[in-house]
Amino acid sequence: MKVAVIQFPGSNCDLDTVHVLRDILNVETNLVWYKYFDESNYDAAIIPGGFSYGDHLRSGVIAAHTQCMQQVREMADEGKAVLGICNGFQILVEAELLPGALMQNSCLTFVCKWVTFRAETQRTAFTNLIPKGELLHMPIAHHEGRYVNDKRELKALYENDQIVFRYVDEKGEPTQEANPNGSVDNIAGICNLEGNVVGLMPHPERASEKILSPYSGDDGLLIFGSMLRFLRTGGKLTCQSLVEHR
Repeated sequence: MKVAVIQFPGSNCDLDTVHVLRDILNVETNLVWYKYFDESNYDAAIIPGGFSYGDHLRSGVIAAHTQCMQQVREMADEGKAVLGICNGFQILVEAELLPGALMQNSCLTFVCKWVTFRAETQRTAFTNLIPKGELLHMPIAHHEGRYVNDKRELKALYENDQIVFRYVDEKGEPTQEANPNGSVDNIAGICNLEGNVVGLMPHPERASEKILSPYSGDDGLLIFGSMLRFLRTGGKLTCQSLVEHR
């Protein structure tokens, strides 16, 4: 299996993501400049965090209209795994690979801190190792992370099991206080209808080594580990318990 971490002008979490995959999980991983990306060479693609094109016009919108993202769309249509982290999530939304929009945080400021969020579904390429209801801890770092959608589309997301993560408190409750950016229904991540494309605002690559976490955990590995399991099973969305994995 081979994974691409796509680098745009302004990406700044790309090397972190490569480090986790290549050095911790021992996965063949290439850092690929967006102009040279060829989807036929890879089984999965990760669009990392950062500030692609300096967030000009709107976060992720310029990157979303590159030829590279057309190839990412082809990967998604083929059922391959695609993950967008923070700015990568913004790019996937702007490219219309995921529904909705990501707006300026309700506090109107950049937010950088560790958050607690809850897994809402185990059926995706990036959550098949995480039981529904499991609490995860990861950092966020964004200015435009407030997920919004209209009532009709939001209803469809719930009906199709496309809400992947929600911000919660330590008791697992999606309270207003636990919501760091004002996202509708405390949504922290969503997926496409098929479950092979996932976008989230928290940073799993910054929570994949226990030494980095104030919670002494490596919850980010569960997301990357789920991707590897998805790839090893030929892209089948089967689930495994967290206890078995750990």
